[in-house]
Amino acid sequence: MSVPRGFTLIELMIVVAIIAVLAAIAISQYQDYLIRSQIAEGPSLATAAKTAVVEFYSKTGHFPSGACTDGNSSVGLASPASISGSYVSRVFVAGEGCAASLEAGSILTVFNSDAPQKANVAIDGAGLIFEPTINAGSISWQCKKFLVAGSVVLQDRWLPSSCR
Repeated sequence: MSVPRGFTLIELMIVVAIIAVLAAIAISQYQDYLIRSQIAEGPSLATAAKTAVVEFYSKTGHFPSGACTDGNSSVGLASPASISGSYVSRVFVAGEGCAASLEAGSILTVFNSDAPQKANVAIDGAGLIFEPTINAGSISWQCKKFLVAGSVVLQDRWLPSSCR
């Protein structure tokens, strides 16, 4: 009598089921990775605006005033729509006339499907806000999530560590 070789159908089905479970976990983790990489563009684009706001404050002793979106021209930056990236559609410095949720000198980066490469639907319409705080003559920045339009809410696990 010969000894059976190979795998039985049950063994193969168990292996396929294990691979399916691992694939489901990997796909969700990869989705989070993609969203995190798109959000990471916000702080990167805000760096130049932070520098401009700090220089403006050191020269004038106050943050930009005027209409909400006039902050860019006040601090010497291009228009908000001109400062964009692959997933960020605009970066603007808030003047004093903004909504109560935006302090003067705050920098807002907006994730949008209008950007050259469409932002993930999970972050479309959301943004990051970098709020300046004056401490003994120096400015520190606090990063917060910000809802620009719709009902998109950035999940904490997607945010850069400096924004959590």
